[in-house]
Amino acid sequence: MSFLKSIPGKNLPDKELVLLYKQNEELSVLGELYQRYMELVYGVCLNYFKEPERAKDSVMMIFEELIVKLKKHEVENFKSWLYQLAKNHCLMQLRTPKNLKTVEFTAGLMQSEENVHLNDVLEKEANFKKLENCLGILDDGQRQAIQMFYLEGKCYHEIAEITGMNWNLVRSFIQNGRRNLKNCMEK
Repeated sequence: MSFLKSIPGKNLPDKELVLLYKQNEELSVLGELYQRYMELVYGVCLNYFKEPERAKDSVMMIFEELIVKLKKHEVENFKSWLYQLAKNHCLMQLRTPKNLKTVEFTAGLMQSEENVHLNDVLEKEANFKKLENCLGILDDGQRQAIQMFYLEGKCYHEIAEITGMNWNLVRSFIQNGRRNLKNCMEK
């Protein structure tokens, strides 16, 4: 005596089993069809998840999806269609929020109640005052060349024409003035 019900068309091709399932909606027919490619589905899932238990769970979830989706779709090549279904299932599982990595925020990373933008403005103002003091320390030639080059946007040639200095002297004043300003600002 056999407890298993005889599956109609056990040796039928995939396409005919698909049609038979769509007509009768017998899970035994779909089970026979799925059994043929269960290793393929497991391999696809294992490839994506890299965890055997998770891959096994997905094989079962894909069968549950198959029960519904096979009725809705026109399937010419079941093996290819099933492969794509398994691949899509795995990708959707990997995209779900539970798979996203979360990072704890420390209080230092969060914006505090104090007005940070105002602090930036005050810091810039302090730097401008420091720059103004440091410009006063430079000799006249360096100060004039630096102001014309950086503040007025003039090129070496224009500064040389305006001041009557030769081009190399202008270049030297700007380079030395910039170095002296940097040293002064770092103090």
